[in-house]
Amino acid sequence: MSEEQKPQLPPTEAIQNLLNIAADSWFEYPVRVQPHHTDYSGVVWHGCYLAWMEEARVECLRSLGIEFADLVALGCDLPVVELSVRYHRSLRLGMTAVVRARMLEMTGVRLNWDYQIQSLDGQELYVTAKVTLVAVDMEKGKIMRQLPPDVKDVFAKLTGKI
Repeated sequence: MSEEQKPQLPPTEAIQNLLNIAADSWFEYPVRVQPHHTDYSGVVWHGCYLAWMEEARVECLRSLGIEFADLVALGCDLPVVELSVRYHRSLRLGMTAVVRARMLEMTGVRLNWDYQIQSLDGQELYVTAKVTLVAVDMEKGKIMRQLPPDVKDVFAKLTGKI
């Protein structure tokens, strides 16, 4: 694949314009508990919270103009390597909530995200979590030594380190 054919992230100036957010601000992703999210008693199955957190992370990046598929096309995958979840209170069938996501820090090729799942009014806390992703070169199947420059610039801006 020639350089011209490879997917590219938006130019740095475009990323700067897209990222007019404070480093400590949260991306909010609303969810509604559907029947397929629950067990026989109507309580959300624990794995659904993880899926919602990933959806929020992917949508957060998409809202900034970064399609996850483009990262993959650039040969950069971001698998989860560490996960810590605290379940505070169960969601039940028909309830609505908001998944709040933010990238806390980027250390080399490690990306640390923070999550809260709470009621729409912010009065009830259901889940808190921390997730660490690591950049992997998909062609070599190995952890990258460093992020591609465009990707690094976006994540640095997202964490407020640029």
